[in-house]
Amino acid sequence: MKSKIVIAIAILALYSCQNKTESKNIVKTIVQDTLSKTLGGTANLNEAPPRDDKAVELIRKQLSVLLKKDIPAMTKDDRYFYYQEFDLNNDKKNEYFVGFSNSYFCGSGGCSGYILNNDGSVINRFTVTDYPIYVTTSSTEKFYDLIFESGGKFHLLKMKGGKYPSNPSVQEVIKGDVPKESTKVLDVNSKKIEKYSF
Repeated sequence: MKSKIVIAIAILALYSCQNKTESKNIVKTIVQDTLSKTLGGTANLNEAPPRDDKAVELIRKQLSVLLKKDIPAMTKDDRYFYYQEFDLNNDKKNEYFVGFSNSYFCGSGGCSGYILNNDGSVINRFTVTDYPIYVTTSSTEKFYDLIFESGGKFHLLKMKGGKYPSNPSVQEVIKGDVPKESTKVLDVNSKKIEKYSF
């Protein structure tokens, strides 16, 4: 069984250096079929998550600029982030919520992070917040209103002059629960969100 897997991987490696799409697809099919027969069940190589994407690289570059003065003071464990995409203004381009959850960026009041445009430019930095963040269905200045948790209370943040407020703790407290139709973003305790180094 091991020899079949080794042969299948060797065939894939041999043909991966060629530019012929048809050959790659044939080899991929052979490998999938071999893996399915030897390991049981189905093996779909298309389901493997990509290692990185353009958004991650864009965020890494932006963080290296934004945090240039901070980086020398950080440990390796401090240098990671979470991100999630969401189209905040219905322009068919996602904005990026970028959050941190380590001692360098977090304190007793919560953590800091950024909201970036799809080109990497900063919409704003935020502080003293707990995750997740909620995107509501209401909007101000064509951007969805946000709900941040800070100090155990939920605060409503509305766009004003092209920016959201940076300190959620001094914004309007919402009474009751977060509206059910709101969308959670940056749920860093979820197994679905990944951590990336920078």
